[in-house]
Amino acid sequence: MRTWLRNVRLATATIARGMYVTLHYFVQSLRRKSFTQFFEYPEKPVPVRPRYRGFHRFDLTTCIGCDKCARACPVDCIYIDKDKAAPPLKGFVVTGFKIDYTKCMFCALCVDPCPVDCIFMGSNHDLSTFGRDGCVVDYAKLPLEVAWGQATLNPTAVHESKRVSLPVWTKSAGG
Repeated sequence: MRTWLRNVRLATATIARGMYVTLHYFVQSLRRKSFTQFFEYPEKPVPVRPRYRGFHRFDLTTCIGCDKCARACPVDCIYIDKDKAAPPLKGFVVTGFKIDYTKCMFCALCVDPCPVDCIFMGSNHDLSTFGRDGCVVDYAKLPLEVAWGQATLNPTAVHESKRVSLPVWTKSAGG
């Protein structure tokens, strides 16, 4: 009989301690302010830490097409299209630099091997799309102020860049 009463008392005490913890977190969540009271998220960007690894920023005008970033990527999400430069020039002309963000794990291993520092991690964290094809970003078709700028990779610019057939940063023959 004593062991039974001891087991009942132990079970009741254990349940009471668990319910106290649950009640404590419930009361804390009622007192806590909502996220939108601290940050006006859609209108103003959320502040991020200085070493935050968001979507990449890329300067295609300095890229030499060495493929070191694509080789360093552990998940093979970087695709570089390049052509040989015209005969007086040496090296390659980069015609496409695509990153598949459905595969990218934001490890920043592609940033370190770049000899000209044309790619690094940005602070943007929002790339909302309705389909998976919107997550494949071709930096050669993005305007330079979007690909290299502070407000990089807004979903509207990425969607509009999919309509452009030629890279934006190249000059046309007429002008």
